[in-house]
Amino acid sequence: MAESGYASSSLVKSSSSRKVIIIHEKKTYTVVKRLMDIIGAVCGLICLSWLFLIVAILIKIDDPKGTVFFKQIRVGKNGKKFYMYKFRSMVSDAEEHLKELLKFNEIDGAMFKLKEDPRITKVGKLIRKTSIDELPQLWNVFRGDMSLVGPRPPLPREVVEYTEYDKQRLLVKPGCTGLWQVSGRNSLKFKEMVELDLVYIKTRTILFDLKIIFKTIKIIFKPNDAY
Repeated sequence: MAESGYASSSLVKSSSSRKVIIIHEKKTYTVVKRLMDIIGAVCGLICLSWLFLIVAILIKIDDPKGTVFFKQIRVGKNGKKFYMYKFRSMVSDAEEHLKELLKFNEIDGAMFKLKEDPRITKVGKLIRKTSIDELPQLWNVFRGDMSLVGPRPPLPREVVEYTEYDKQRLLVKPGCTGLWQVSGRNSLKFKEMVELDLVYIKTRTILFDLKIIFKTIKIIFKPNDAY
């Protein structure tokens, strides 16, 4: 497992006792976190508007037929479904080719990842590597579907494969970034992702959220193994 700076292997191992976790929502934390989400989302959308424009132009040049943005149904807190937005990084008919690629999945468990996915465009490879493709999720944060920090929002077909233990990831709002994303991301297995998410859920604080956000910003300028 990659070194994160925040989640040691011993901490993840201790979490893997497979016990059901109980969340005690702290009102102060919930209010401050939501305020931080709104401010962060608004500032991000305004300050990064120039980057949105550049990426949009590059996407259209690379694949004129497709849309700039891609929306997909994801599962949020307590199983609530919502549309998550991203910059389109794949060919316009990517979903139609998914079934034939599922057998090449490189990650065990209820998740699909393929490093050399033939559906990814040239611009898509760049914006995925730097996680720029995730920036439109700031709109989801502003709407309240997501938080700046939280577990990765899964697809409905992934949740169908979840065990009751795995479903504990859905106890809180999903995030644009999280402990999994700054701890190795695609180099980690599905079970490791679940454990990291549960570690985060049990130990959430504003300071912890801020550390993950700053770590994420660092990754944008010095990409990890995202693909």
